[in-house]
Amino acid sequence: MSARKADTLGGRAAIVGIGATEFSKDSGRSELKLAVEAVQAALDDAGLTPADVDGLVTFTMDTSPEISVAQACGIGDLTFFSRVHYGGGAACATVQQAALAVATGVAEVVVCYRAFNERSGRRFGSGVQHREPSAEGAALGWSLPFGLLTPASWVAMAAQRYLYAYGLKPEVFGHVAVTDRRHAATNPAAYFHGKPITLAEHAASRWIVEPLRLLDCCQETDGGQAIVVTSVERARDLPRPPAVITAAAQGAGRGQEQMTSFYRDDLTGLPEMGVVARQLWRSGGLTPAEIDVAILYDHFTPFVLMQLEEFGFCGRGEAAGFVAEDALPLNTHGGQLGEAYLHGMNGIAEAVRQIRGTSVNQVSEAARALVTAGTGVPTSGLLLGADG
Repeated sequence: MSARKADTLGGRAAIVGIGATEFSKDSGRSELKLAVEAVQAALDDAGLTPADVDGLVTFTMDTSPEISVAQACGIGDLTFFSRVHYGGGAACATVQQAALAVATGVAEVVVCYRAFNERSGRRFGSGVQHREPSAEGAALGWSLPFGLLTPASWVAMAAQRYLYAYGLKPEVFGHVAVTDRRHAATNPAAYFHGKPITLAEHAASRWIVEPLRLLDCCQETDGGQAIVVTSVERARDLPRPPAVITAAAQGAGRGQEQMTSFYRDDLTGLPEMGVVARQLWRSGGLTPAEIDVAILYDHFTPFVLMQLEEFGFCGRGEAAGFVAEDALPLNTHGGQLGEAYLHGMNGIAEAVRQIRGTSVNQVSEAARALVTAGTGVPTSGLLLGADG
């Protein structure tokens, strides 16, 4: 996909099924079992069977290989299987991979999935425990010896610079946390269902790594989520209204590292998401003013503000006020702060519900949704729209 001109993927594939396990802190079962449950639920939602599936896409971090999931689900021959790297940055790219396979005839029905016991098993928030030597990991050698051991500590560096550059206080991050938790409070599937927070509660939560407080950081979750992708033509014969993939993009910026891109010229933005934004707007033929709802990756609140600025919804340093004004419906499922941390896959599912008109926090006449994947790493994004 060229970063200089529009691509031709848009309108050739659609999401037709979504399915998830419950979101918990102790699933009591294997990650493979979670993956299978999510895939089966998504196929049921799509009105399809395992026999219809000929492609699978997941994350490099997933412990359930495509052939294991296929065997456990009763899926037959696969003509396409793929994995996308860089943790949460892979979320929307799994759908992009599926759409590319469908659009080119490599596969007809592709299921994207992500499943982990991220709370009861390996907790990403615990930071780097051990790492095999690699060129990719060498960059961490400039950060780990100085105490930057966790995702929160890596994000805190950029967040501190953002506050300094625009003369802001840490309290501005609270607008994102409050918005997410307000939506989670009315979402029965959310871990924080019935538990909204106030700006005062955000400001009173304990420091994790200044300027990040506890309520600036996403939760840790056990669970699975799956997404079914097929052609727009086939989608029209299935029971659910399709969410058409209007545009899909990946992006990595100059000087990109995994969460530690501290040697760029400017730490107040997210260049990798800027790459995604430019490609989505160009290929989708849309502008920020035409988006009805945004589901933005929210592992940490400061990066939600930076995403809004990279996509052009507001000026640099103005995103906190933009969120405070509810100028754009944001993370209507509660986000990873409020619903569940499923590496962004549950956010894609929420965008589909908005397009279908079935969200618990439904935006009236929502026809265009923006979804983003993990930030601070090479990332991805989607524009989804109603058919016709």
